[in-house]
Amino acid sequence: MRIVSPADAVSGIQSGQQVYLQCAAATPSVLLDALVARAPELQNVGMIHLHTEGPGPHLAPEMASHFRHRALFVGPNARAAVNEGRADYVPVFLSEVPHLFERGALPLDAVLVNATPPDAHGFCSLGVSVEAMHAAIRAARTVIVQLNRAMPRTLGESFIHVSAIDLAIEVDVPVYEYAGGPIGDVERRIGEHVAELVPNRATIQLGIGAIPTATALALHGHRDLGVHTEMFTDALVDLVEAGVVTGAYKERNRGKIVAAFMMGSPRLYEFVNDNPMVEMRSVDFTNDTHVIRSFRTMTAINSAIEVDLTGQVVADSIGTRIYSGVGGQMDFVRGAALAPEGRAIIALPSTAAGGFVSRIAPTLTAGAGVVTTRAHVRTVVTEWGVAELFGRSLGERAAALIAIAHPDHRDRLASEARRLGFV
Repeated sequence: MRIVSPADAVSGIQSGQQVYLQCAAATPSVLLDALVARAPELQNVGMIHLHTEGPGPHLAPEMASHFRHRALFVGPNARAAVNEGRADYVPVFLSEVPHLFERGALPLDAVLVNATPPDAHGFCSLGVSVEAMHAAIRAARTVIVQLNRAMPRTLGESFIHVSAIDLAIEVDVPVYEYAGGPIGDVERRIGEHVAELVPNRATIQLGIGAIPTATALALHGHRDLGVHTEMFTDALVDLVEAGVVTGAYKERNRGKIVAAFMMGSPRLYEFVNDNPMVEMRSVDFTNDTHVIRSFRTMTAINSAIEVDLTGQVVADSIGTRIYSGVGGQMDFVRGAALAPEGRAIIALPSTAAGGFVSRIAPTLTAGAGVVTTRAHVRTVVTEWGVAELFGRSLGERAAALIAIAHPDHRDRLASEARRLGFV
């Protein structure tokens, strides 16, 4: 490992090469800024990553000829670039992202990493984002790391040795924070419905956003929950400190919270720092269906943009416009459904656009992509209740989903169901 300046660290990246960027709150901003500063001398550098926090300077319109992003999951800073044709979207299950690098489907010339300085044994922790980093580091020709004194030292499958690092810079840059949006009455009611479906001693998967946060609040009366998830947020810290999450009855990784990446407040990052209860693992473990189904009462809670009357779930697009990504929804929906007493839950508000649009739809919006098929969907929750779809016919599904749609839209949905021949 050689310590250099930020400019020198990225000086070897050339036009036409492909670079992987660590994701979420761990976005290596100093290295990224140094690379973008070289834009005038670069053309068509491939930037591959999942959702990243921060401004995403490589995604600006004026950078279109210099950097071409391949989005494995689309965050807010990449939506315009993807939908304006300045970046590409690659639909992929989160569990399979490491395989893209291991099997050569996406060759990598360099990887930009945000990690802790080495400990006494020469190991650096990947901190708040392990995701597909190990596969990317093994596949890349050049490993470039910003050794960040502000990065929490997380444990588990989180470490890389200095012998695997080619170039490094030394920084002290705060990890990106995520505050989340407000929780309204709709989200609280959804959270309460979901919490009623979670038994004591269950192992749960929660995402990020208002509905997962509201669900966590509604779980405060539960006991001995375990956590096996891709995303770790402040809501889980609250459950640990309230004594709700203990992991005492998990079938594997007992007593551990297992996650692949995390986003939240400084309180979250302080909680995970050197905390033996938190075990960071790669997404090909956290999102492996075989691992997920090994938890007897695995309960997976995921969101949706739209659900049609047959149960098809749209989660990555609004019509033809890409909004997010396939992510880990199918990994957890299938894994939880296969668990002996598991439950896969899709939770969403019943309306959008101030109540004018029903998110329970007769048919999917033209161009929308199905992330979770109607054969995979088991349980759908809105603020109006719970629809159980497993083993139900199309007509029975339509009736169950209309019953949890907003009352203002139920008559129209029933009429459309009759027109479509579902009932």
